[in-house]
Amino acid sequence: MKISNDVLFQIREHELKFKKPATTSRGTYNVRKVWYITAQNSRGQIGIGECAPLPDLSRDFTTPDEYIAKAVELIENSCQLGRINYDEFRPYPSVLFGLETALLNIEAGSFGFYDTPFARGEEGIKINGLIWMGDSKEMNRQIKQKLNDGYKCIKIKIGKSTEEELGIIKDIRKKFPAQTLEIRVDANGAFSPGHEADTVLKKLRDLEVHSIEQPIKAGQWDNMAKLAGERTIPIALDEELIGICSRDEKIKMLDTIRPQYIILKPSLHGGIFGCNEWIELAGQRNIEYWVTSALESNIGLNAIAQWCATLKHDIAQGLGTGALFEHNIDTNLQIRDCRLWSQSRA
Repeated sequence: MKISNDVLFQIREHELKFKKPATTSRGTYNVRKVWYITAQNSRGQIGIGECAPLPDLSRDFTTPDEYIAKAVELIENSCQLGRINYDEFRPYPSVLFGLETALLNIEAGSFGFYDTPFARGEEGIKINGLIWMGDSKEMNRQIKQKLNDGYKCIKIKIGKSTEEELGIIKDIRKKFPAQTLEIRVDANGAFSPGHEADTVLKKLRDLEVHSIEQPIKAGQWDNMAKLAGERTIPIALDEELIGICSRDEKIKMLDTIRPQYIILKPSLHGGIFGCNEWIELAGQRNIEYWVTSALESNIGLNAIAQWCATLKHDIAQGLGTGALFEHNIDTNLQIRDCRLWSQSRA
């Protein structure tokens, strides 16, 4: 991607507050810091991209000061070169994503980055309904709302109170068979390899769960390969992709584990450039994928959705509108009929 010599960049911090605490097996989020890259050319056109590292996950984040200093260095190097040096950015996916999408925004002149039916407001992207962890009452409330809204695919975060969570899924299955409702679960690495993971996967299979995302912690390739090879239920990798930067490393990981799915998050998995590379390599191995967000604000969510629409991938994606946050920025995203819609060019 080329960078015009008349473009000036700025980076500023933005704090998002969750309307309600967001709980996963890794902990609970109350606030979220992101950084916006603003690009402006000599004609006054402005583009905004979002850098949204997760401090407990992202390999490219240390401290805010070090992060900003590295981002400035990378952007200055790219400006001098006149294009993005993708190899230099491989270890810094959230910075790359912010720069890529700021340039796409300034080039498009709107939040509709590409000429697609989605950007024109003619088609929506099929999405899953996300169920956050909580006590049984709260999780059942969320599930009831999603089902009343008409979702045909829901994703449930599990691993905090596993037996209680399995009981909730069992109750859902009594009313909604697999033919009418797809259930995905996300463990965020909550289970120990061996007996615990094997037992949970067998119970999920009996409940006709579609797939489990990251059942054990990342980095245990042999154990994960065993789970994927047994095919008790399909394995989807998420955290496993973090920090796998080079093409050769990606090939080695995919060939070792042979998962059924990979979950792509541009802020964590290489920006748009890196995610396209993951898709290429996974496709060569008959490994499927879907795209999801990583708690970005609407700036990042819109960019992910605009890119996702170019893939023409008819599977429920993990996208939303940033409705979790206060102090967000409107990018003309809406959810209607269990699909994400863009009104940027409508």
